[in-house]
Amino acid sequence: MPMIDLYVTEGLLAEPQVVARRLAEIVMGVEQVPDIPMFRKNTAAFVHELPSGAIRNVDGDHDHVRIQVLTNAGALDRAKQIVVVEQLTEAVAKAAGDPTLVDRTWVLLTEAAEGGWGLWGHAHTNDELVGAARAEIAKLGGA
Repeated sequence: MPMIDLYVTEGLLAEPQVVARRLAEIVMGVEQVPDIPMFRKNTAAFVHELPSGAIRNVDGDHDHVRIQVLTNAGALDRAKQIVVVEQLTEAVAKAAGDPTLVDRTWVLLTEAAEGGWGLWGHAHTNDELVGAARAEIAKLGGA
């Protein structure tokens, strides 16, 4: 149930809401979690449109994108890390209509500490999240 933060310069994306949904779909798909409401309702992307000039590298370039993905501990093994970075980068470049943006997109993969995934007003451990998912699947009839 990752949270994705996308930081772009204002106006880079014609339809930020479409991009947000696409990024959430990508991460959920790469994680290979069950397609249940618990995951669908709690996998989200937030688009942060920053004013012109708010992004700069050491050389003063301002045409970069930053994507930060926060997952629970161990959600992405090395193979999934590689795939999710590639797919997120390509999705943003496509949405911006600029294939060269892949060279200027930074992706940060971070994990919440064990017990540090807050959902439904509770700080969950990974085991608790797995248990909640299994309970939901059982209620849905083994979906």
